[in-house]
Amino acid sequence: MGSLVKEINESEFDAEVLSASTPVVVDFWAPWCGPCRLVAPEIEKLAAKHGDTVKFVKVNVDDNRDIAIRYGIMSIPTIAKFERGQVVAQVIGARGADALAKEFGLA
Repeated sequence: MGSLVKEINESEFDAEVLSASTPVVVDFWAPWCGPCRLVAPEIEKLAAKHGDTVKFVKVNVDDNRDIAIRYGIMSIPTIAKFERGQVVAQVIGARGADALAKEFGLA
């Protein structure tokens, strides 16, 4: 089974996140980040449960530094919820699916 969380790059960010008609949860991560690997399956769980109303994407900050700089991503994982092109909630660090759902109003 493929991932429910689409990996996007800088050229796709505006269309996939900022112009989205639904809320978007963005996982800012890097391949070398241990906590990022721990939180990835938790975000997949959220996508499986809430994917009909919320879009889930991930951005590799090593490959897309300009996006990380634009949103002040200093620590990873940082998971942000965007609505109408604006960050409305943000969590820094690995959390379980239930905690993320609560932070993002998905519970």
